[in-house]
Amino acid sequence: MHTITLKSDNEFFSMLNEMVNSLNTTRSDLIRKAVLHYRDVMEKEKLKVQMKKASMLVREESLNVNSDL
Repeated sequence: MHTITLKSDNEFFSMLNEMVNSLNTTRSDLIRKAVLHYRDVMEKEKLKVQMKKASMLVREESLNVNSDL
């Protein structure tokens, strides 16, 4: 395992500690899970953008085919 140092203000630190206590976990585990969750959210957003682009291409092609008929 590697060690990562994180600087925070008092408000963030208090919030983090409250979450740790309520979830009965460690700061490291909570931060690790939060980062993994953020990665998953970003991947889903990236996929949405790709799907939207593909959908628009299909739409344009359908309109072209329709106008040819």
